[in-house]
Amino acid sequence: MMRISMPVCQKAAYHHHHNNNQHVLDIPSGRLKMDILTPRWQKSKLVFLMGATGSGKSRLSLDLASLFPSEIINSDKMQVHKGLEITTNKITEEERSGIPHHLLGVVNPNSDFTAKDFCNMASQSIESISTRGLLPIIVGGSNSYIEALVDDADYRFRSKYDCCFLWVDVSMPILHDFLSKRVDQMVRKGMVDEVRNIFDPYADYSKGIRKSIGVPEFDKFLRAEGLMDESECERLLEEAISQVKANNCKLACRQVEKIRRFRNVKGWDIHRIDASQVFVKRGKEADEAWKKAVARPSLAIVRQFLYSVASSHVARKEYVEPCLIS
Repeated sequence: MMRISMPVCQKAAYHHHHNNNQHVLDIPSGRLKMDILTPRWQKSKLVFLMGATGSGKSRLSLDLASLFPSEIINSDKMQVHKGLEITTNKITEEERSGIPHHLLGVVNPNSDFTAKDFCNMASQSIESISTRGLLPIIVGGSNSYIEALVDDADYRFRSKYDCCFLWVDVSMPILHDFLSKRVDQMVRKGMVDEVRNIFDPYADYSKGIRKSIGVPEFDKFLRAEGLMDESECERLLEEAISQVKANNCKLACRQVEKIRRFRNVKGWDIHRIDASQVFVKRGKEADEAWKKAVARPSLAIVRQFLYSVASSHVARKEYVEPCLIS
């Protein structure tokens, strides 16, 4: 195995950022002292975490960042905007466990954020993270942004970076059931009030954060409030919630179709991780399923990618063998 040293000051900064993070994979602490990142590589390395909405990309990004000196770059076109934390499912400050997140809640909610804007800002973040000897992990469901960044000739991305693509996949019937329950949970957390606070009868739902699933769907209900009787408002609210659920499921299908196109048509070397079993279990069983089916195999793939001289020649396969880490 190739051993690469990271400057002492960077190690100290890394451990400072991560000293409160729980090691979710139950790996002995000695194994976490991985000296992996330096400018000696011919190309800088970075990891992309892809998948449908609700599949667990953010959770996996934190697992990986707790084990490798990393910073995370958001590639969700709605989460890049300020506001609507519940509606857009932004990871909270507490959940980030001190790991720096870039392009998350930084753009004016009324402004459009194009793929070109993303490429420019993400490129700057990647360069900043890489030059500090850390691993950039790009996480999000906006595959059009990722495609523009990786394949746009203007950015010469492939000539600068060695990329590892992980796809967290969940069986669609299982994921649809989860997304429906997640919307109910979002409503309980205050999603309707959050959308109500930005409601404008003259708003343009084709621009900025108002394009988010969960905003246009409530338009009829919010217009009816105070003008119609309670039973009619209740009907419109239930209708809006059902539309949010349906649109989330449609989004998930589109996202997976695009990832399959990247892999099967464009020939991207994408490692598929099947997380379906996690979503059919509860409590400790679900956590164990996550470690076994998602976290450990992902860690093994990323570790091989970072350490192996021949990492670019690893064949694209779905993970079968259990990770060697106990």
